[in-house]
Amino acid sequence: MTTEQPPTAEYRIEDLAHLSGATVRTIRAYQDRGLLPRPERRGRANVYGEAHLARLRQIADLLDRGYTLASIKELLEAWDAGRDLGGVLGLVAEIDGPWTDEKPTRITRADLDAAFGGNPDDQAVAEAVELGVLERVPGRDDAFLVPSPQELAVAAELHAAGVPLTAISGHLREVRGQVEHIASRFLDFTTEHVFQPFLDHPPTEAETAEATALVRRLRPLAQQTIDAELARAMRTLASRYIRHHLTEALAPGHPQPDGGAEAGPRTGPVPAAAPAPGAATRRRGASEPERCPERAAVPGPVADPRPATGSEAVPLPVETVRAVRDLVGPEGTAAFIAAAAQREVQARAMDALTAAHHGPRSGEEDVSGR
Repeated sequence: MTTEQPPTAEYRIEDLAHLSGATVRTIRAYQDRGLLPRPERRGRANVYGEAHLARLRQIADLLDRGYTLASIKELLEAWDAGRDLGGVLGLVAEIDGPWTDEKPTRITRADLDAAFGGNPDDQAVAEAVELGVLERVPGRDDAFLVPSPQELAVAAELHAAGVPLTAISGHLREVRGQVEHIASRFLDFTTEHVFQPFLDHPPTEAETAEATALVRRLRPLAQQTIDAELARAMRTLASRYIRHHLTEALAPGHPQPDGGAEAGPRTGPVPAAAPAPGAATRRRGASEPERCPERAAVPGPVADPRPATGSEAVPLPVETVRAVRDLVGPEGTAAFIAAAAQREVQARAMDALTAAHHGPRSGEEDVSGR
């Protein structure tokens, strides 16, 4: 007794396009590039089978993983030549897997508005969607997918503390750019020192299995490194912030909580008024503070230990920066240069105050010749 084989599925190109999600034009383009086998010719009709459908789904999966059509063709040719690509695809799947244990959640628009003060803000929601903090749910206008509930919770806490939503989104854009740079450097580093031996030739099954295990081991290291370094930086900078603000708050002349002020001169910089144009009584060698002692800048704190947020970039000689870095280390370079510059400014201000007190030196006359 013979067992009948089930009939093999056959598709027209339109049916194949519908089942695979590709367009007819795309299928023909794949055929022209050698990515898809030619169909069987039956009279005047082209007939496709299950192998064509499986290949189209395979191509779509590799495209989603970031492969180019050229690299996909090489992989498929190796597959067709009898090489097992299961290990390679397993490595790709490991890399494409989640890099965090955090699970996405959903949130309704009502709960979202309530978490941010109860005031609906369509512009802020649109910006959150653009940033990927929220994702729209197809067919739903009143619900969103939250890829990172922790990130949304941080934004809600910042807003509750008084930070405007526009400032939060701007801060996120800045942080994201810096974090992506760090991630890129980590990938360059691990590629050079860990994965390069697997990349300079077609890897064997044993090598792909080893590389997959390495990815699994190294996956948490990036976040652990950033967590440790961020904690160290926050501890250091927070201490500087507190010392700086306490120094300012306790300085003579600083407004007291009851609205009064301690007696004594101000310790902050006093802005000097611009000199009147065409002034004809300037003495040779006399600076602006010498002519108008009341406008002289009173020296303030030596250096603001805060990071240079909103600061102006000033080009410096490479040799100078390297010398300072060797002296105080990378972490103290910016603060050292700022302190040195401030000290020079203070010295000049003190010289000006001294000159103003003692008056012009003997033999000096003003520009008018009097």
